[in-house]
Amino acid sequence: MTTPHQAAAAHEQEAREEVRRRLLGAWELVSYTARSADAEVIEPLGPAPYGLIVYTPGGHMSAQLGRGNRRPLAAARLEDAATDELARAAAGYVAYGGPFQVVDPTTVEHHVTTSLFPNWIGRSQVRKVSFAGSFLRLALTAPTRLWGAERTAELTWSRLG
Repeated sequence: MTTPHQAAAAHEQEAREEVRRRLLGAWELVSYTARSADAEVIEPLGPAPYGLIVYTPGGHMSAQLGRGNRRPLAAARLEDAATDELARAAAGYVAYGGPFQVVDPTTVEHHVTTSLFPNWIGRSQVRKVSFAGSFLRLALTAPTRLWGAERTAELTWSRLG
C-alpha cells in the first residue's frame, strides 16, 4: 500500500522527469534581461544577443551567449589576436557547461565543469525553469550583483529543430 508521502514523492519525481524531458535538445537565445529592485531593466548582452543552450539525454548541458554587436578581431587566428581585442571579445561572451540536474519541477542546477569565466568552474549555476509553448525561460533564483546593482535576470530561449 502506498502512503500519502510515497505518492507525493512519486508525483514530484514524475514532475522532475517531465521538466528534464522538456529541457532536452537545443535552444536559441531570444532575449536576456535583468531588472533591478527599482524596476530598471537592462539588456546585459545588448538588444540583439545570440546564444545556444543544449541539454543532452546523458545529463550534460552547454551554454554559449554573446553580444550581437561583437566586432571581429583584426587577427585571423586566435593566438595572433591582441590582448585588448581578446579582452573585449571575452567581455561580451558567456560560455559554460557541465552536468545538469532538475532539482525540483521549477529548478535546474548546472554543475559547471568548464567555463570562459574560471571562477564558475566547480560551482553551480541554479536557475528557475519554466516553459511557455515553444519557449524556455531560465531565471536567477534570487537577485544578484549584475552590472552595478542587485538584479534578477531572465533568459528566454526558443526551441531549435
